Amino acid sequence: MADFQGIIVIHKEKGFTSHDVVAKLRGILHMKKIGHTGTLDPDATGVLPVALGKGTKLVDLLTDKEKTYEAVLHLGIDTDTQDMSGTVLEEKPVNVTEDEVRKVLKSFVGEQLQIPPMYSALKVNGKKLYELAREGKTVERKARPVCFYEIEPLEFHLPLVKIRVTCSKGTYIRTLCHDIGEKLGCGGCMEELLRSRVGRYSLSESHTLAQVEAAVADGTVRDMIDPVEKVLADYPALYANSYGDRLLANGNPLSDNLVSPQHKEGWVRMYASDGTFTGIFQWDAGKKKYYPVKMF
Repeated sequence: MADFQGIIVIHKEKGFTSHDVVAKLRGILHMKKIGHTGTLDPDATGVLPVALGKGTKLVDLLTDKEKTYEAVLHLGIDTDTQDMSGTVLEEKPVNVTEDEVRKVLKSFVGEQLQIPPMYSALKVNGKKLYELAREGKTVERKARPVCFYEIEPLEFHLPLVKIRVTCSKGTYIRTLCHDIGEKLGCGGCMEELLRSRVGRYSLSESHTLAQVEAAVADGTVRDMIDPVEKVLADYPALYANSYGDRLLANGNPLSDNLVSPQHKEGWVRMYASDGTFTGIFQWDAGKKKYYPVKMF
């Protein structure tokens, strides 16, 4: 079995689920411990960071990162899935102007409450919503807080509008398209979706599954993998002294006199005295110690 550790950024292609990508990578890389960092719909494309080996401990950190999408909004059509793959429920004429669309887009910027779509992987009473939807059932969903940091119109070819959206985790762009259409009074759904960025990872750094497979064949695949330390490079690096090494080895907290340099706020990368990366620690001002958050 391979021993790859870290993050590889996949350019997910249309027709694959995020689960499909993980399954295919397990075969290509010959390893089992792989997980993705945020679901993309089968029809969506773009950036999908995938965690390998010890990198799977980073999944929740990467899932929390803000994301950027480019979407094509199709006004005048409502579907049951809120995108063009679904059944058309209603069609209306589109008589809105570009200025009206710009104004409505701007109104969604900031904190919002969004009701997740029925065709989603969220679970209610242990069952995924899309499974219930396929059975013809609709259940009540609680609105969830999300944040849109930017919604920028890129192109107008009414009834199509291409937009760029930067948002928080847990946001459904399909639902945003639907809600924009509702507010404009003509309905709307999502026609295309490309995720162009997840946190620090952009489309230019991503690789297709075919490219990964080719890199395995020619022995260069490790060049595509960001080691855990690089993913966490934004956190300051601290080093234990020889007295702190034994505590580190057992995942115990360290007092400040066992660590240098000092950084007494937030999260830090902790290293043993020989330079071996051990994990993420957090300073506790009350107890005057660094406590482990994640050990690697």
